[in-house]
Amino acid sequence: MTTEPLLTEAGTGRPVLLLHGGGGPATVAPLARHLAGSAHVLTPVHPGWDGTERPAALARVSDLADAYLDLLRRRGLRDVLVVGSSLGGWIGAEMALRDGDGSGGEEGGATVSGLVLIDAVGIGVDGEPLADVFALDARGLAEHSWHDPDRHFVDPATLPPAELARRRGNLATMLALAGDPYMHDPGLRERLRQVRVPVLVLWGESDRVATPGYGAAYARAFADARFVTVPGAGHLPHLERPEAVFAHLDAVLAG
Repeated sequence: MTTEPLLTEAGTGRPVLLLHGGGGPATVAPLARHLAGSAHVLTPVHPGWDGTERPAALARVSDLADAYLDLLRRRGLRDVLVVGSSLGGWIGAEMALRDGDGSGGEEGGATVSGLVLIDAVGIGVDGEPLADVFALDARGLAEHSWHDPDRHFVDPATLPPAELARRRGNLATMLALAGDPYMHDPGLRERLRQVRVPVLVLWGESDRVATPGYGAAYARAFADARFVTVPGAGHLPHLERPEAVFAHLDAVLAG
């Protein structure tokens, strides 16, 4: 990676790398605030999101995984819990895989010690296709993403130009990194059995972007994973049912 990602740090304790999804870092801000009460939380802005530069070398999700592993190793961080939402979960899964098999560097297995996936994308599952978020209008995206879409839907016509530009830029970056093949690496699911760290897979029961069936298949791909659903929540359960998600994360950190 030729440039450092924009990075926010808060709190002390076990290091936690918090990886946002396609909506940008604001979507994980409540998680960052909560986790900072008991951990050292590092929350990067993925290069290309929120107006930041994306170096040409970052062309795939696996490139981001390598970049973040390199960042953690250069800082000398160990026993890192990686928490990823949606696209961030895919990055986290790639990190745990590459760290464990040594492909991310010479110190394979020494950096990531736990993984939490929150409604992650990144694998292919027969019979459980991912919704094409690039083809949905704002209302359709809300219907797929939220348990209560009427509460969370925002009409793009009401947004200021700067916010519209930010959202369009984020979408364009996500399309460049994960548009083809759409939102997954065809070989990732089979390789995840090599991950040796414990994994918690949290899923909103009402997610229609990536269904709970997709999430259960994701959990089964790992050697050591638990699958937990969050009632009354969609693709971003930490925003709709934060207390439930916080409790699960606190248990991981305490355990």
